[in-house]
Amino acid sequence: QVQLVESGGGLVQAGGSLRLSCAASGTIYNINTMGWYRQAPGKQRELVAAITKAGTTTYTDSSKGRFTISMGSAKNTVYLQMNSLKPEDTAVYYCEAETITGYGIHLKDYWGQGTQVTVSS
Repeated sequence: QVQLVESGGGLVQAGGSLRLSCAASGTIYNINTMGWYRQAPGKQRELVAAITKAGTTTYTDSSKGRFTISMGSAKNTVYLQMNSLKPEDTAVYYCEAETITGYGIHLKDYWGQGTQVTVSS
C-alpha cells in the first residue's frame, strides 16, 4: 500500500524555477537514498540527482549548479529545487526511494507516478 507521490511540476518559461516535492503515502522502512529521475518522450529514464540518508548528494553534469536536492528530517521526503530551467529539462520527473538491509545491501526501490515539467523557450 506504500507509494511515493510527487508534486510541484508545471509549465514554466526558460530561466524560471520549480520546486518538486515527494513524500511517502505510507511507511517505508530502511530508506538509504532518495532521488529524482526524469524521462523525456522516446528517451530512457535518467538520474537527475540523489541524496543519501547521511546527506551525500549526487548530481549529473546537467543538473549540477542549477538544481539542489534535499531530504526532509524524517528521511522519507525529498525535494528538488530547480533553477535556471532550460527547454531540455522538459520531462516527467519521478521520485525514487531505495531501501537497504542492515548490511547496506539493496533491498527494494519505490517509485512515484511522476510529475510533468515543461519548460518553454
